[in-house]
Amino acid sequence: MLIVGLTGGIGCGKSAVTDLFEQLGVPVIDADKVAREVVQPGQPALAMIERRFGSRVVTADGNLDRAQLREIVFDDPQARQDLESILHPRIRQTMRSRLGALTAPYAILSIPLLQETGQADTVDRVLVVDCTQAVQIERVCKRDQAETKRVRAILEAQTSRTEKLEIADDVIDNSGPLEALAPQVEALHRYYLAQSG
Repeated sequence: MLIVGLTGGIGCGKSAVTDLFEQLGVPVIDADKVAREVVQPGQPALAMIERRFGSRVVTADGNLDRAQLREIVFDDPQARQDLESILHPRIRQTMRSRLGALTAPYAILSIPLLQETGQADTVDRVLVVDCTQAVQIERVCKRDQAETKRVRAILEAQTSRTEKLEIADDVIDNSGPLEALAPQVEALHRYYLAQSG
């Protein structure tokens, strides 16, 4: 089975692209969704996060307070590293287990931090969803009701657009309207089916 690692910066439209692949019947395993699953109440990762960061990162109903945790780790590299050492192995293990259970010509692993976590070498092809930084900032500010300054800081903490494009085997340009995505996804779908045969 051909394994495509899909990545891209915040606000580039990775979810819009994976939705289109799923509509074509392609299995998608999304690291962001798995990340939410591994921190559900009762999961070992949530208990480890609470031990490391304190009870303030858990809400009264026992769920992870993502906003609180994000505030803690964003400006503290050691805290971020500690969080990643709790989450990343569990996310990888869950994704690999699900991948192993699939029977399909190809599958997509949607991993925003594909490059940063050293996983680019574990996939057959790297697909980067790309758009201009101005578009990223506009989308994230609108989506998250965030300040431009905050979004710029997030972008600066991520791997640069240039670095992402350097590892790309395939690129989807998502700078334009949503309807411009489907033809690009359909073309890649045909290509990946041909590659997997």
